[in-house]
Amino acid sequence: MSANEKRPVIEVTGLKKQYKLGQIGGGTLTHDLQSWWARVRGKEDPNTVIGTDQRLFGQTFMALNGVDLTVYQGEALGIIGRNGAGKSTLLKLLSRITAPTEGEIKIRGRVASMLEVGTGFNNEMTGRENIYMNGAILGMTRAEIDAKLPQIIEFSECGDFIDTPVKRYSSGMFVKLAFAVAAHLDSEIMVMDEVLAVGDMKFQQKCLGKMSDVANQDGRTVLYVSHNMSTIRQLCTRCVVLDKGRVIFDGDVEQAIAVYMDTTDVNVVHYDLADVARMTGSAGKRFRLETLDFVGKESSVFADTEKMRVKITWRVSEPFAGIHMKMNLHARDSTPVGITHPVDLGPAEPGKIYTSVFEFDPSLLGEGQYFFYLDIFDGALAHAVCLDKPVTEFAFEVTNSDLTMPEWASGWGRIHFPPVKLVQE
Repeated sequence: MSANEKRPVIEVTGLKKQYKLGQIGGGTLTHDLQSWWARVRGKEDPNTVIGTDQRLFGQTFMALNGVDLTVYQGEALGIIGRNGAGKSTLLKLLSRITAPTEGEIKIRGRVASMLEVGTGFNNEMTGRENIYMNGAILGMTRAEIDAKLPQIIEFSECGDFIDTPVKRYSSGMFVKLAFAVAAHLDSEIMVMDEVLAVGDMKFQQKCLGKMSDVANQDGRTVLYVSHNMSTIRQLCTRCVVLDKGRVIFDGDVEQAIAVYMDTTDVNVVHYDLADVARMTGSAGKRFRLETLDFVGKESSVFADTEKMRVKITWRVSEPFAGIHMKMNLHARDSTPVGITHPVDLGPAEPGKIYTSVFEFDPSLLGEGQYFFYLDIFDGALAHAVCLDKPVTEFAFEVTNSDLTMPEWASGWGRIHFPPVKLVQE
Protein backbone atom coordinates (compact mmCIF):
# COMPACT_ATOMS: atom_id res chain seq x y z
CA MET A 1 0.00 0.00 0.00
CA SER A 2 1.44 3.39 -0.97
CA ALA A 3 1.72 6.31 1.43
CA ASN A 4 -1.14 8.09 -0.36
CA GLU A 5 -3.44 5.12 0.25
CA LYS A 6 -2.57 4.89 3.92
CA ARG A 7 -4.44 6.75 6.61
CA PRO A 8 -2.63 9.81 8.01
CA VAL A 9 -2.21 9.41 11.77
CA ILE A 10 -0.21 12.59 12.42
CA GLU A 11 -0.75 15.88 10.60
CA VAL A 12 1.38 18.87 11.58
CA THR A 13 0.77 22.28 10.01
CA GLY A 14 2.77 25.47 10.55
CA LEU A 15 4.14 24.22 13.87
CA LYS A 16 6.19 26.72 15.86
CA LYS A 17 7.61 26.58 19.36
CA GLN A 18 9.11 29.70 20.84
CA TYR A 19 11.01 29.95 24.10
CA LYS A 20 11.74 33.22 25.89
CA LEU A 21 15.29 33.52 27.13
CA GLY A 22 16.30 35.13 30.37
CA GLN A 23 12.84 35.65 31.87
CA ILE A 24 12.47 32.67 34.21
CA GLY A 25 14.63 29.86 35.42
CA GLY A 26 16.29 31.16 38.57
CA GLY A 27 15.86 27.73 40.07
CA THR A 28 13.24 28.76 42.62
CA LEU A 29 10.11 30.90 42.60
CA THR A 30 11.81 33.23 45.11
CA HIS A 31 14.71 33.89 42.75
CA ASP A 32 12.37 34.49 39.81
CA LEU A 33 10.37 37.02 41.85
CA GLN A 34 13.58 38.74 42.98
CA SER A 35 14.72 39.03 39.37
CA TRP A 36 11.32 40.37 38.23
CA TRP A 37 11.18 42.97 41.01
CA ALA A 38 14.71 44.17 40.21
CA ARG A 39 13.77 44.66 36.55
CA VAL A 40 10.61 46.54 37.47
CA ARG A 41 12.69 48.99 39.53
CA GLY A 42 15.40 49.22 36.87
CA LYS A 43 17.96 47.65 39.21
CA GLU A 44 20.61 45.03 38.54
CA ASP A 45 19.32 41.46 38.72
CA PRO A 46 20.70 39.99 41.98
CA ASN A 47 20.62 36.48 40.52
CA THR A 48 22.52 37.22 37.30
CA VAL A 49 25.80 35.36 36.98
CA ILE A 50 28.77 37.74 36.94
CA GLY A 51 29.83 38.39 33.36
CA THR A 52 26.41 37.62 31.87
CA ASP A 53 25.22 40.03 29.19
CA GLN A 54 21.87 41.28 30.49
CA ARG A 55 20.95 42.50 27.00
CA LEU A 56 19.93 38.93 26.32
CA PHE A 57 16.84 39.47 28.48
CA GLY A 58 13.67 39.22 26.48
CA GLN A 59 15.25 37.52 23.48
CA THR A 60 13.39 34.58 22.01
CA PHE A 61 14.53 31.29 20.59
CA MET A 62 12.53 29.45 17.93
CA ALA A 63 13.05 25.76 18.67
CA LEU A 64 10.64 24.95 15.81
CA ASN A 65 9.93 27.48 13.11
CA GLY A 66 7.16 26.39 10.78
CA VAL A 67 7.16 22.58 10.54
CA ASP A 68 4.74 20.83 8.18
CA LEU A 69 4.68 17.05 8.42
CA THR A 70 2.31 14.18 7.65
CA VAL A 71 2.96 10.69 9.01
CA TYR A 72 0.98 7.70 7.77
CA GLN A 73 -0.19 4.56 9.52
CA GLY A 74 2.43 1.83 9.64
CA GLU A 75 5.38 4.08 8.81
CA ALA A 76 8.68 3.97 10.64
CA LEU A 77 9.79 7.58 10.40
CA GLY A 78 13.31 8.62 11.37
CA ILE A 79 13.94 12.16 12.58
CA ILE A 80 17.57 13.27 12.44
CA GLY A 81 19.52 16.51 12.75
CA ARG A 82 22.23 18.19 14.73
CA ASN A 83 21.90 18.96 18.43
CA GLY A 84 19.53 21.90 18.81
CA ALA A 85 17.79 21.23 15.50
CA GLY A 86 14.41 20.75 17.21
CA LYS A 87 14.04 16.96 17.21
CA SER A 88 13.22 16.47 20.88
CA THR A 89 11.00 19.56 20.92
CA LEU A 90 8.95 18.10 18.06
CA LEU A 91 8.47 14.81 19.91
CA LYS A 92 7.47 16.62 23.12
CA LEU A 93 4.83 18.54 21.19
CA LEU A 94 3.53 15.36 19.56
CA SER A 95 3.42 13.70 22.99
CA ARG A 96 1.51 16.70 24.41
CA ILE A 97 4.19 17.31 27.04
CA THR A 98 4.33 20.94 25.97
CA ALA A 99 2.05 23.10 23.82
CA PRO A 100 2.92 24.77 20.51
CA THR A 101 3.30 28.53 20.19
CA GLU A 102 1.65 28.43 16.77
CA GLY A 103 0.36 25.81 14.38
CA GLU A 104 -1.86 22.77 14.54
CA ILE A 105 -1.28 19.11 15.43
CA LYS A 106 -3.81 16.41 14.56
CA ILE A 107 -3.18 12.94 16.01
CA ARG A 108 -5.38 9.92 15.36
CA GLY A 109 -4.64 7.27 17.95
CA ARG A 110 -3.00 6.81 21.32
CA VAL A 111 0.65 7.81 21.72
CA ALA A 112 3.18 5.84 23.79
CA SER A 113 6.23 8.03 24.35
CA MET A 114 9.70 7.20 25.54
CA LEU A 115 11.61 10.46 25.40
CA GLU A 116 14.22 9.64 28.02
CA VAL A 117 14.95 6.86 30.45
CA GLY A 118 12.22 6.67 33.04
CA THR A 119 9.68 8.95 31.39
CA GLY A 120 6.26 8.16 32.85
CA PHE A 121 7.65 5.97 35.64
CA ASN A 122 7.26 6.55 39.37
CA ASN A 123 10.50 5.69 41.14
CA GLU A 124 8.77 4.60 44.35
CA MET A 125 6.54 2.09 42.56
CA THR A 126 7.57 -1.40 41.50
CA GLY A 127 8.06 -2.44 37.90
CA ARG A 128 4.70 -4.24 37.92
CA GLU A 129 2.88 -1.22 39.36
CA ASN A 130 4.44 1.05 36.75
CA ILE A 131 3.21 -1.25 33.98
CA TYR A 132 -0.36 -0.97 35.26
CA MET A 133 -0.05 2.79 35.69
CA ASN A 134 1.19 3.29 32.12
CA GLY A 135 -1.57 1.09 30.78
CA ALA A 136 -4.18 3.07 32.70
CA ILE A 137 -2.79 6.32 31.26
CA LEU A 138 -3.35 4.88 27.78
CA GLY A 139 -6.94 4.06 28.72
CA MET A 140 -6.54 0.28 28.95
CA THR A 141 -8.56 -1.82 31.35
CA ARG A 142 -6.96 -4.03 34.00
CA ALA A 143 -7.96 -7.13 32.04
CA GLU A 144 -6.24 -5.78 28.90
CA ILE A 145 -3.06 -5.05 30.86
CA ASP A 146 -3.19 -8.50 32.51
CA ALA A 147 -3.20 -10.08 29.04
CA LYS A 148 -0.08 -8.15 28.01
CA LEU A 149 1.81 -8.48 31.30
CA PRO A 150 3.63 -11.81 30.63
CA GLN A 151 4.92 -10.53 27.26
CA ILE A 152 6.16 -7.29 28.82
CA ILE A 153 7.99 -9.04 31.65
CA GLU A 154 9.57 -11.59 29.32
CA PHE A 155 10.73 -8.98 26.81
CA SER A 156 12.13 -6.68 29.50
CA GLU A 157 14.32 -9.42 31.00
CA CYS A 158 13.47 -7.92 34.42
CA GLY A 159 11.34 -10.79 35.72
CA ASP A 160 13.41 -11.31 38.87
CA PHE A 161 13.01 -7.65 39.80
CA ILE A 162 9.50 -6.88 38.57
CA ASP A 163 8.22 -6.42 42.15
CA THR A 164 11.18 -4.25 43.17
CA PRO A 165 10.83 -0.42 43.24
CA VAL A 166 12.28 0.90 40.00
CA LYS A 167 14.44 3.43 41.87
CA ARG A 168 16.74 0.45 42.54
CA TYR A 169 17.01 -0.44 38.84
CA SER A 170 20.17 0.25 36.87
CA SER A 171 19.80 2.54 33.86
CA GLY A 172 19.93 -0.55 31.62
CA MET A 173 17.10 -2.28 33.50
CA PHE A 174 15.11 0.94 33.45
CA VAL A 175 15.29 1.31 29.69
CA LYS A 176 14.51 -2.37 29.12
CA LEU A 177 11.31 -2.21 31.13
CA ALA A 178 10.31 1.19 29.78
CA PHE A 179 10.75 0.03 26.18
CA ALA A 180 8.87 -3.21 26.83
CA VAL A 181 5.95 -1.22 28.25
CA ALA A 182 5.89 1.21 25.32
CA ALA A 183 6.16 -1.56 22.72
CA HIS A 184 3.55 -3.95 24.10
CA LEU A 185 0.75 -1.77 25.47
CA ASP A 186 -2.05 -0.81 23.10
CA SER A 187 -0.98 2.41 21.40
CA GLU A 188 -1.25 3.26 17.74
CA ILE A 189 1.84 5.50 17.73
CA MET A 190 5.26 4.87 19.34
CA VAL A 191 7.54 7.88 19.89
CA MET A 192 11.18 7.08 20.73
CA ASP A 193 13.98 9.57 21.40
CA GLU A 194 17.55 8.19 21.62
CA VAL A 195 16.42 5.57 24.12
CA LEU A 196 18.37 2.70 22.60
CA ALA A 197 21.68 4.41 23.39
CA VAL A 198 21.43 2.99 26.91
CA GLY A 199 20.89 -0.72 26.49
CA ASP A 200 23.52 -3.27 25.58
CA MET A 201 24.12 -4.16 21.93
CA LYS A 202 22.05 -7.36 22.07
CA PHE A 203 19.07 -5.57 23.61
CA GLN A 204 19.34 -2.72 21.09
CA GLN A 205 18.99 -5.21 18.24
CA LYS A 206 16.08 -6.85 20.05
CA CYS A 207 14.34 -3.47 20.35
CA LEU A 208 14.96 -2.56 16.72
CA GLY A 209 13.48 -5.88 15.66
CA LYS A 210 10.43 -5.28 17.84
CA MET A 211 9.91 -1.76 16.46
CA SER A 212 10.20 -3.10 12.92
CA ASP A 213 7.60 -5.79 13.71
CA VAL A 214 5.32 -3.20 15.29
CA ALA A 215 5.36 -1.09 12.13
CA ASN A 216 5.31 -3.88 9.52
CA GLN A 217 3.03 -6.47 11.13
CA ASP A 218 0.88 -4.57 13.61
CA GLY A 219 0.35 -1.50 11.43
CA ARG A 220 1.44 0.83 14.22
CA THR A 221 3.42 3.99 13.54
CA VAL A 222 6.93 4.57 14.88
CA LEU A 223 8.71 7.92 15.20
CA TYR A 224 12.37 7.45 16.05
CA VAL A 225 15.01 10.08 16.83
CA SER A 226 18.64 8.95 16.84
CA HIS A 227 22.16 10.13 16.11
CA ASN A 228 23.08 6.59 15.12
CA MET A 229 22.65 6.36 11.36
CA SER A 230 23.02 2.58 11.31
CA THR A 231 19.88 2.16 13.44
CA ILE A 232 18.06 4.73 11.29
CA ARG A 233 18.97 2.65 8.23
CA GLN A 234 17.91 -0.58 9.90
CA LEU A 235 14.53 0.59 11.17
CA CYS A 236 13.18 3.50 9.14
CA THR A 237 11.35 3.52 5.83
CA ARG A 238 11.34 7.33 5.57
CA CYS A 239 13.43 10.05 7.16
CA VAL A 240 13.06 13.73 8.02
CA VAL A 241 16.04 16.05 8.52
CA LEU A 242 15.60 19.02 10.85
CA ASP A 243 17.94 22.00 10.91
CA LYS A 244 17.42 25.16 12.98
CA GLY A 245 13.80 24.28 13.64
CA ARG A 246 12.81 23.61 10.04
CA VAL A 247 12.37 20.50 7.88
CA ILE A 248 15.09 20.66 5.22
CA PHE A 249 14.49 17.17 3.79
CA ASP A 250 11.70 14.59 3.88
CA GLY A 251 12.02 11.35 1.97
CA ASP A 252 14.44 8.49 1.25
CA VAL A 253 16.56 7.35 4.19
CA GLU A 254 19.93 7.32 2.40
CA GLN A 255 19.32 10.74 0.85
CA ALA A 256 18.27 12.07 4.25
CA ILE A 257 21.49 10.80 5.84
CA ALA A 258 23.54 12.48 3.10
CA VAL A 259 21.72 15.78 3.73
CA TYR A 260 22.29 15.42 7.47
CA MET A 261 25.99 14.80 6.96
CA ASP A 262 26.23 18.05 5.01
CA THR A 263 24.90 19.92 8.06
CA THR A 264 27.61 18.58 10.39
CA ASP A 265 30.09 21.29 11.28
CA VAL A 266 33.79 20.53 11.76
CA ASN A 267 34.46 24.18 12.54
CA VAL A 268 33.00 24.02 16.07
CA VAL A 269 35.84 24.15 18.60
CA HIS A 270 33.90 24.98 21.80
CA TYR A 271 31.02 23.02 23.34
CA ASP A 272 29.00 24.13 26.36
CA LEU A 273 27.76 20.88 27.90
CA ALA A 274 26.21 22.01 31.19
CA ASP A 275 22.63 21.95 29.88
CA VAL A 276 23.00 19.34 27.14
CA ALA A 277 20.82 16.21 27.40
CA ARG A 278 22.45 13.04 28.73
CA MET A 279 22.32 9.48 27.38
CA THR A 280 20.84 8.13 30.63
CA GLY A 281 18.67 9.51 33.39
CA SER A 282 21.43 9.14 35.99
CA ALA A 283 24.27 10.52 33.84
CA GLY A 284 25.50 13.97 34.81
CA LYS A 285 24.19 13.80 38.38
CA ARG A 286 27.31 12.73 40.35
CA PHE A 287 29.80 13.89 37.71
CA ARG A 288 29.11 16.54 35.07
CA LEU A 289 31.09 17.68 32.06
CA GLU A 290 30.81 21.47 31.76
CA THR A 291 32.74 22.35 28.58
CA LEU A 292 34.87 20.79 25.84
CA ASP A 293 37.36 22.70 23.67
CA PHE A 294 39.73 21.80 20.87
CA VAL A 295 42.84 23.60 22.17
CA GLY A 296 44.67 26.11 19.99
CA LYS A 297 42.46 25.58 16.94
CA GLU A 298 40.11 27.76 14.90
CA SER A 299 38.55 24.62 13.40
CA SER A 300 38.55 20.94 14.32
CA VAL A 301 40.48 19.93 11.18
CA PHE A 302 43.73 18.11 11.88
CA ALA A 303 46.61 17.03 9.68
CA ASP A 304 47.68 13.50 10.43
CA THR A 305 51.02 14.90 11.64
CA GLU A 306 49.54 17.02 14.43
CA LYS A 307 48.12 15.90 17.75
CA MET A 308 44.49 16.57 18.63
CA ARG A 309 44.51 18.34 21.99
CA VAL A 310 41.20 18.55 23.85
CA LYS A 311 40.40 20.36 27.11
CA ILE A 312 37.44 19.46 29.30
CA THR A 313 36.14 21.10 32.46
CA TRP A 314 34.12 19.08 34.94
CA ARG A 315 32.83 18.89 38.49
CA VAL A 316 31.54 16.27 40.92
CA SER A 317 28.82 16.27 43.58
CA GLU A 318 30.51 13.63 45.77
CA PRO A 319 34.11 12.52 46.40
CA PHE A 320 35.72 10.10 43.93
CA ALA A 321 38.98 8.23 44.31
CA GLY A 322 39.31 7.81 40.56
CA ILE A 323 37.28 8.66 37.47
CA HIS A 324 37.77 6.95 34.11
CA MET A 325 37.26 8.33 30.60
CA LYS A 326 37.28 6.85 27.12
CA MET A 327 36.45 8.07 23.62
CA ASN A 328 33.95 6.26 21.38
CA LEU A 329 34.98 7.08 17.80
CA HIS A 330 32.66 6.92 14.79
CA ALA A 331 32.98 7.64 11.10
CA ARG A 332 30.93 10.46 9.60
CA ASP A 333 28.02 8.12 8.82
CA SER A 334 27.92 6.86 12.45
CA THR A 335 29.73 3.60 11.64
CA PRO A 336 31.68 2.57 14.79
CA VAL A 337 35.43 2.97 14.34
CA GLY A 338 36.76 2.03 17.76
CA ILE A 339 37.26 3.02 21.37
CA THR A 340 40.22 4.22 23.35
CA HIS A 341 41.38 2.31 26.39
CA PRO A 342 40.26 4.13 29.55
CA VAL A 343 42.38 6.79 31.20
CA ASP A 344 42.09 7.80 34.87
CA LEU A 345 41.27 11.49 35.39
CA GLY A 346 42.28 11.16 39.04
CA PRO A 347 40.54 11.88 42.36
CA ALA A 348 38.05 14.72 42.82
CA GLU A 349 36.18 16.55 45.56
CA PRO A 350 32.89 18.49 45.37
CA GLY A 351 32.90 22.28 45.16
CA LYS A 352 35.64 22.67 42.56
CA ILE A 353 35.80 22.93 38.76
CA TYR A 354 38.49 20.59 37.39
CA THR A 355 40.30 20.95 34.08
CA SER A 356 41.78 18.00 32.16
CA VAL A 357 43.64 18.19 28.86
CA PHE A 358 44.24 15.11 26.73
CA GLU A 359 45.79 14.27 23.37
CA PHE A 360 44.65 11.88 20.65
CA ASP A 361 46.80 10.90 17.67
CA PRO A 362 44.83 11.45 14.39
CA SER A 363 47.45 9.51 12.41
CA LEU A 364 45.71 6.37 13.68
CA LEU A 365 42.80 7.27 11.39
CA GLY A 366 42.44 7.51 7.62
CA GLU A 367 41.56 10.78 5.92
CA GLY A 368 37.94 11.80 6.43
CA GLN A 369 35.42 13.21 8.88
CA TYR A 370 34.74 11.62 12.27
CA PHE A 371 33.12 12.33 15.58
CA PHE A 372 33.47 11.01 19.10
CA TYR A 373 31.41 10.69 22.24
CA LEU A 374 32.99 10.90 25.68
CA ASP A 375 32.19 8.17 28.21
CA ILE A 376 32.88 8.97 31.87
CA PHE A 377 32.51 6.06 34.27
CA ASP A 378 33.36 4.72 37.70
CA GLY A 379 34.76 1.27 38.35
CA ALA A 380 36.37 -1.37 36.16
CA LEU A 381 35.34 -1.37 32.48
CA ALA A 382 33.62 -4.76 32.76
CA HIS A 383 31.42 -3.45 35.60
CA ALA A 384 31.46 0.26 34.77
CA VAL A 385 28.83 2.64 36.11
CA CYS A 386 28.15 5.51 33.70
CA LEU A 387 28.76 8.86 35.38
CA ASP A 388 28.27 11.12 32.37
CA LYS A 389 27.72 10.86 28.63
CA PRO A 390 26.39 14.01 26.91
CA VAL A 391 24.26 13.47 23.80
CA THR A 392 26.71 15.48 21.71
CA GLU A 393 28.85 14.53 18.73
CA PHE A 394 32.30 16.16 18.83
CA ALA A 395 33.10 16.39 15.12
CA PHE A 396 36.58 16.58 13.60
CA GLU A 397 38.34 15.95 10.29
CA VAL A 398 41.64 14.28 9.42
CA THR A 399 43.52 15.41 6.29
CA ASN A 400 46.63 14.39 4.35
CA SER A 401 46.53 10.80 5.56
CA ASP A 402 47.62 8.00 3.25
CA LEU A 403 46.22 5.39 5.65
CA THR A 404 43.32 3.35 4.24
CA MET A 405 40.78 2.46 6.89
CA PRO A 406 39.44 -1.13 6.87
CA GLU A 407 35.83 -2.08 6.46
CA TRP A 408 34.30 -1.90 9.94
CA ALA A 409 32.82 -4.83 11.76
CA SER A 410 29.60 -4.34 13.71
CA GLY A 411 29.69 -3.29 17.33
CA TRP A 412 32.53 -1.02 18.39
CA GLY A 413 34.71 -1.43 15.30
CA ARG A 414 37.97 -3.27 14.91
CA ILE A 415 40.35 -0.88 16.62
CA HIS A 416 41.09 -0.57 20.31
CA PHE A 417 43.12 2.61 20.41
CA PRO A 418 45.64 3.28 23.18
CA PRO A 419 44.53 5.51 26.03
CA VAL A 420 44.47 9.22 25.36
CA LYS A 421 47.42 11.00 26.91
CA LEU A 422 46.70 13.38 29.77
CA VAL A 423 48.87 16.49 29.48
CA GLN A 424 49.47 19.69 31.40
CA GLU A 425 48.79 23.01 29.71
